[in-house]
Amino acid sequence: MKVLLINGSPRKNGNTFTALSEIAKTLQTEGIDSEIVWIGNKPVRGCIACGTCKTKGNGRCIFNDDVCNAISAKFAEADGFVFGSPVYYGQPNGALLAIMQRAFFSNGANLQNKPGAAVTICRRGGATAAFEALQMPMQMMNMPLATSQYWNIAYGREEGQAAQDTEGMQTMRTLAHNLAWMIRGLRGENAPELPEREAWQPMHFIRN
Repeated sequence: MKVLLINGSPRKNGNTFTALSEIAKTLQTEGIDSEIVWIGNKPVRGCIACGTCKTKGNGRCIFNDDVCNAISAKFAEADGFVFGSPVYYGQPNGALLAIMQRAFFSNGANLQNKPGAAVTICRRGGATAAFEALQMPMQMMNMPLATSQYWNIAYGREEGQAAQDTEGMQTMRTLAHNLAWMIRGLRGENAPELPEREAWQPMHFIRN
């Protein structure tokens, strides 16, 4: 079993990576492999709705000059997905959205009925709107959505600060356990045990 985690931040080791790494570590304790794939920081094309991927693409976008097809090619071997992004003006990173739109349209067959989750990271606000935007393509691909104890959000500004968001990191771990449980159930394991829950670690950001 394997989960593909897409780091949709232009910063390879930023707070999106921190959150995804917490998920990956927790999946490992569940005996599930994972791979974090970084989309990079080079230009990414938007979909031009040409439809060529449906007639000549064989599951690939006709444009092959960015990372879209390389990421899409990993869909077939994955049993679950997590798409993570920083928040820009209440939205996910535009490059990640462009990759998702093109890859989902050209290679959606390899996403069908596999669980997915969205993760967003912000300094202060806009994370819920970005979170919803990332979930919408998965809802159109018949992908069951993996949830957590809260929306899959963590907070931080400087690189690695999200690790200090104790509730956010707990949310990522809970998400990972829930995702593992869903994958096992969807693979036909008989009544997999419900995930154990950590004691809630509420956190706010008011400092004396």
